Amino acid sequence: MPDYALDEKEHISLCEVLDRVLNKGAVIVGDVMISVADIDLVYLGLQIILTSVETARREEGLAI
Repeated sequence: MPDYALDEKEHISLCEVLDRVLNKGAVIVGDVMISVADIDLVYLGLQIILTSVETARREEGLAI
């Protein structure tokens, strides 16, 4: 079996990941449906943009 242990070069800290996400931006999309007895009561569509204000201002499509 191959060994899947990470080398020191491949190790990425949580701080580095957060820095990359804030510099590049990320979009999270999801749907939530609440229903009782096969009757849909509430539909919630979610769209979340995770980025820094500086990155958002650089992008033309986002107005902050």
